[in-house]
Amino acid sequence: MSEPFEPTSDDVLLARIARGAADALAALFRRRQGDVYRFALHMSGAVAVAEDVTQDVFLIVMRDAGRYEPGRSTVAAWLCGIARNCVRQRLERDGKWESLDEETGGEEAQGRVHPDPLGELALSERVAMLRRAVLALPVRYREVVVLCDLEELTYAEAADALGCAIGTVRSRLHRARTMLAARLAALSAAQPRATEPSRSGEPTLPLQKRCMA
Repeated sequence: MSEPFEPTSDDVLLARIARGAADALAALFRRRQGDVYRFALHMSGAVAVAEDVTQDVFLIVMRDAGRYEPGRSTVAAWLCGIARNCVRQRLERDGKWESLDEETGGEEAQGRVHPDPLGELALSERVAMLRRAVLALPVRYREVVVLCDLEELTYAEAADALGCAIGTVRSRLHRARTMLAARLAALSAAQPRATEPSRSGEPTLPLQKRCMA
């Protein structure tokens, strides 16, 4: 069965959503829900929150699609701006969260064959370490790292999503990267050696849960 046709332009989809086209909303959701979910997950560190925020964002899109201004920025940046507001509301309401839910196994890791388990473990540890370091950043610095370095938005798109000047994005990102590097160095120094021999001669591997990529 062939996939349903979807217009290539996000702007076209939003214009159709503003006119009440349910199929356009479904198409935009299929195309962009992953971006919104990842942003909310990186910002909150909680799968349940990311899922709720993603649903909230597209409910807002259904209501406010007509407020999008084509040419000002991109739809991806506009959606991240909505997601940012939703996440901040949750932060203000619920307070500070802990790290990413440990019970989540990573959708893309499920069913995969890992020919190099030690290499996969090391990669998983680095990803988990990065997530902890990002979540440790103050929110205004976390936002720019997630938008620019993880979501790969341009400075202009990030500025539009955050409602600030491009210069502010640049300065915050510079500061955030400095803080992130220091945090990663501290976490790395405290990390047990994955291949340190045990008394039995077998490598001692720290018990790490996989994080979502």
